[in-house]
Amino acid sequence: MMTILPVTLAAAAAAAILNLWLSIRIGAIRQATEISIGHADSDPLERRMRAQSNFVENTPFVLALVLAIELTGKGSWWLAYVAGAYFIARIAHAYGMDGGKFKAGRMVGTLITMVVLLGLAIVAALIAGRVL
Repeated sequence: MMTILPVTLAAAAAAAILNLWLSIRIGAIRQATEISIGHADSDPLERRMRAQSNFVENTPFVLALVLAIELTGKGSWWLAYVAGAYFIARIAHAYGMDGGKFKAGRMVGTLITMVVLLGLAIVAALIAGRVL
């Protein structure tokens, strides 16, 4: 039996797992600081909340573009690598948002996210315009 939309399914699964991980990271600080609502001016909690929010803000666009490109049959081998790069970037961003020795991960994750989004958008536009 052939798997339908394997890249989209794998990317959606990765997104769900990564979002869960981001939630757990927030929960760990909430438990340690006993802050149940908001961030109560806790910089570490606010940073982790923003890392998850940023993930939630960008991921639907990536998943929609991956799905659309895969549905056209134009995704080929590279689409899985692009999706994988996006999720690695989001992990780097999350660690970077914590600051400390991994703070460069925020910039790296942001740049890779932007490149992935722009690249997928260009490919989708080219496919829509029947250039690809």
